[in-house]
Amino acid sequence: MHLELTNEERDLHGKARAFCDEVLLPRELEVEEHGHLPKESRGPLRDAVIEWGFAGINHAPEDGGTGCSIFQQVLIQEQLGRASNGLWAVVWMPAICLKEGTDAQKRDYLVPCCRGERRDCYAVTEPDAGSDPRLIKTRAVKRGDHYVIDGEKWFVTSFDAADFMILHAHVDGDAEKPTLFLVDHDLPGVRHVRSPKFMHNYIHEHAEVVLDGVEVGADKMLGGVGEGFELTKDWFVEARLEIAAHCVGAATRAAEIANEHAATRVQFGRPIRDFQAIEFMIADMAVEIMAAKSMLYRVAWEIDRDIGRKLVHARVSALKLHCSEMAGRVVDTALQILGGRGYMRENPVERLYRDLRVDRIWEGTSEIQRAVIGGQIKKRGLEVYTGWN
Repeated sequence: MHLELTNEERDLHGKARAFCDEVLLPRELEVEEHGHLPKESRGPLRDAVIEWGFAGINHAPEDGGTGCSIFQQVLIQEQLGRASNGLWAVVWMPAICLKEGTDAQKRDYLVPCCRGERRDCYAVTEPDAGSDPRLIKTRAVKRGDHYVIDGEKWFVTSFDAADFMILHAHVDGDAEKPTLFLVDHDLPGVRHVRSPKFMHNYIHEHAEVVLDGVEVGADKMLGGVGEGFELTKDWFVEARLEIAAHCVGAATRAAEIANEHAATRVQFGRPIRDFQAIEFMIADMAVEIMAAKSMLYRVAWEIDRDIGRKLVHARVSALKLHCSEMAGRVVDTALQILGGRGYMRENPVERLYRDLRVDRIWEGTSEIQRAVIGGQIKKRGLEVYTGWN
């Protein structure tokens, strides 16, 4: 196994950092002020994503994407994760399950999404269904050559920036028939109820949406009847990998800020980093980041070598768990080193502190990841995690 980045990978890593520093970071306080990214700012950022070559990095060139490998995507997302207030979301990554669409679906949905002409959002969670998708009540009933969908979805991230949903529903209300549908927002019966405020600020909204007798053609089904859960699992894998990369980037930025502060903040006649209490905190942060980054790069490298769908799911659960928990510890330590300054909203560490808390919740809580890991150990043994293929 070769552990050194190629020149191409180093250039990509540096390019992503430059994009974050030059394009995203100057927008942080704008999002903080408004609680979201104002619509007048979205166009210029969209253009910047295209100009820098980061549009649709997770899809093949024939589908309008850039064809980045999983490892290359991780290098990019790690650097984007340094931005607070969810600004990394300006770099759109159409849900990976769209690649399983028909030629017509790719033409009408995937290709325009990769180009930045359309945007998707994923609708799974409901008032009574989160970690257990079998409890989903949204149902799709076939009537003639179309389906009628009724239900309610919560936490639909980026609903306001998207023009269609990838909707997870049960055909005939049967939990054995989980199925995905492409639902355009302008269809009759699609109703945005509200967008609640959350602990963090984010460039887009996390909406609550009701579907009341929404009619879609059979050609809007993504995959077949009963295939929705597996396709959603693929989306979860992609989302968890992205979250892990963001966590590493955010933790690194927080540690950098705390380290610089400790070197310049003088108390009792010397920089506070010279006090062993602070020195040990910085050392612990560095080790935590090193371990998480090593794990992140290893898992991404393995996925590119096609280790198998089930093993990918197992490893990414461990990765998401570790990186999200690590980032929470690191940013908390960084804030402590910064003292009162770290508690000010104008400080990036304070914003990252709020941002990172959700990473232990969305796209599978830490407890769900542990359940996945425990189940894999029961089936396959500890070597799933302790071995090295």
